[in-house]
Amino acid sequence: MRTVLVVLFDAVQSLDVTGPTEVFAGAETCRAGSYRVRTASLDGAPVRTSSGLTLVPDGTLAEAPAPHTLLVPGGRGTRRPDPRLTGWLREHGPRADRLVSVCTGALLLARAGLLDGRRATTHWAYCDRLARDHPAVRVDPDPIYVRDGRVSTSAGVTSGIDLSLALVEDDLGREAALTVARHLVVFLRRPGNQAQFSAQLAAQTARREPLREVQQWITERPGEDLRVEALAARARLSPRHFARAFQSETGVTPGRYVDRVRLEHARRLLEDTPDGVAEISRACGYGTPEAMRRAFLRALGAAPAEYRRRFRPAPTH
Repeated sequence: MRTVLVVLFDAVQSLDVTGPTEVFAGAETCRAGSYRVRTASLDGAPVRTSSGLTLVPDGTLAEAPAPHTLLVPGGRGTRRPDPRLTGWLREHGPRADRLVSVCTGALLLARAGLLDGRRATTHWAYCDRLARDHPAVRVDPDPIYVRDGRVSTSAGVTSGIDLSLALVEDDLGREAALTVARHLVVFLRRPGNQAQFSAQLAAQTARREPLREVQQWITERPGEDLRVEALAARARLSPRHFARAFQSETGVTPGRYVDRVRLEHARRLLEDTPDGVAEISRACGYGTPEAMRRAFLRALGAAPAEYRRRFRPAPTH
């Protein structure tokens, strides 16, 4: 029996609480005796979430059982937290076998000194703040969750479900996690390294229709000729005018945007298909496996084959 203790506080994000709670409760339903989920606030009083819902905790943090997994959700209440909450986390966080944060819950862990020297992430809108206010934390703004030893941090709300499913898979096996995912009608499972934003969302959408059409063309055809000259011709602009307008309206150069799209597409194929590296490199416009290898090493610090070994889910039998 693993006790999962969820910390509650005023202006908590309700989905940060209920998403992981449903995962662990679902695992307990399909395999009795696996988890006991408990919630607690500082004084045991009900808390009002940022969306206006009221959550009634099981008790106070002082009286809560020592948890196997201590889960800290995010929300507006993390911006100016009660010092007593930070103090409790500082004292009790190191005692948990597993320390987990969802969204801006990472800010609370960082305030308590529990992320110092560790790699961590949070909601994309707060990664800069986390890095600025806590320079001892190695902030990675890209993935939907990061696992560093016994400490796991996740990005925006739904990524807490992805991380919780990964933890259930660690504890009980893939079939148990898959059963929970099916009941919740969610994927099992988005790998933690998956970007918080797709290439299209990370860049701004161009205002002018020809440039928006070019963005869509790039996304749908990463293996095509995507040099500036070819893209400019599609937008019916000169290469110089196109490059300047594209960067002005999207915030990135055409080349950088193409690089992001190709890398994202290649990662997806490595994770989801059995296609060989040579085949994927052609499909994504790299041309050769060596060109794709250089792009992966530059962006991810791992060659394609190593990336696949790390992040492609093991086959089930």
